[in-house]
Amino acid sequence: MKTIRIFFIALLCLGLTTTQAQNTGKRNRLKVGLVLGGGGAKGASEVGVLKYIEKSGIPIDYIAGTSIGSIIGGLYSCGYRSADLDSMFRSQEWKTLLGDRDDDLKGAVLKKKNGVVYMFGFPVGRKGSALADSSIGAIRGDNIIHLLDSMTNRHDSISFDKLPIPFRCIATDYKHHKEVVLSSGWLPQSMRASMAIPGAFKPVEIDSMELLDGGLINNLPVDVVRAMGADVVIAIDLTQNKHEGEKQKKAPLILRKAKTEFGQLAKWAITRPDLIKYEKNRTDADVYINPPLKGYGAGSFSSKSIKEMIEIGYLSGKAALDDLIALKKKVMRGKK
Repeated sequence: MKTIRIFFIALLCLGLTTTQAQNTGKRNRLKVGLVLGGGGAKGASEVGVLKYIEKSGIPIDYIAGTSIGSIIGGLYSCGYRSADLDSMFRSQEWKTLLGDRDDDLKGAVLKKKNGVVYMFGFPVGRKGSALADSSIGAIRGDNIIHLLDSMTNRHDSISFDKLPIPFRCIATDYKHHKEVVLSSGWLPQSMRASMAIPGAFKPVEIDSMELLDGGLINNLPVDVVRAMGADVVIAIDLTQNKHEGEKQKKAPLILRKAKTEFGQLAKWAITRPDLIKYEKNRTDADVYINPPLKGYGAGSFSSKSIKEMIEIGYLSGKAALDDLIALKKKVMRGKK
């Protein structure tokens, strides 16, 4: 009996030691950040890359995204994986989604509904309706909000640190021309704010700020995911024209004092403050993946283009697999 007791005590100690070693290993491994850059329809290639990040088995501890990267990143943070996102990209009616199209009215040349005038289902006039909005931008993005609300299943304000993978998305306070890192709130609204392309989408009001696309300031937020606690970073960049060696330009005095929305956008177009930050972030990633997407644009949402860009992303991820596996080994060793 005494021998049996000693045997069980030894087993218990062995179990405790093994558990402690496992926990110590988990604590000591490096934290991995994933960065998803902006680029409209070109985000389909990010889905392809994610397939190979998953194949590598590298753990993802933090995610930061801008514009379409905030949509993919937010959904990934909620638990969606590359296969789910692949299906969404391929099956989505992008014109309906992005244009706030009312499918019930797509057969009518002109139709008025709830004070809104529609042409072939697309809203073309809201004057006098409850949805009238004088802010810059043509599209309210209601369909996008509804889709993201149903997919994320986060209907209330939350801390994005409470998601299965902590998340940040980037927007721009265009009135003050400042970067805004969104870390809490209503998740679908934050994702929508991050992708509010100037002129195309109306800005999103959050905390008294009018927010537009985060790509105006920070299109590849490596710095943001490092601030979250990432020791190493995997960045998927959709930018094709790198503007290497770009230096900050000064705007004419008349634009430096501009307060109108168009004046602010004109100042941005001349000074391009995003390019300096982009170059620093691009070179600060441990694994940098830049799918070759020449010939595709932010608006390449045709079924054919989406399919092709997912495949390009898949091939880019495959090409980076050795680097991803090497990074995983470094992560698990716990050494930078």
